[in-house]
Amino acid sequence: MKKMMGLMAVLVMLLAACGNGEYKTIAIEDVSAKQEAGYTVLDVREPYEYEEAHIVGAENKPLSTLREEAFSGLSEDHQYVVICQSGNRSQEASAILHEAGFNVVNVSEGMSSWEGDVE
Repeated sequence: MKKMMGLMAVLVMLLAACGNGEYKTIAIEDVSAKQEAGYTVLDVREPYEYEEAHIVGAENKPLSTLREEAFSGLSEDHQYVVICQSGNRSQEASAILHEAGFNVVNVSEGMSSWEGDVE
């Protein structure tokens, strides 16, 4: 049992040491520049949150569906800026998408910090 606990501790430390080195994270102020460069904003909030207000041109793909590996409508050849309400869900979604082969950039903040136009 102690051996198993030791192995688990080592595994957790190794995973933590990996960090998020898999994808880049940008500030909310950089989202517009990414859109101008051809990135699509991918809003990973739930549909009711997205419908209240979202960045102009953003697509909605809730984290809850990404957790189920439901990637329909997304293209591995496209670039995405991933955003949520505060920055937590987008981090998880970015990790999931990156692992699945998508080109993503995470936004460290979320819609609660967005000061640009919404629809």
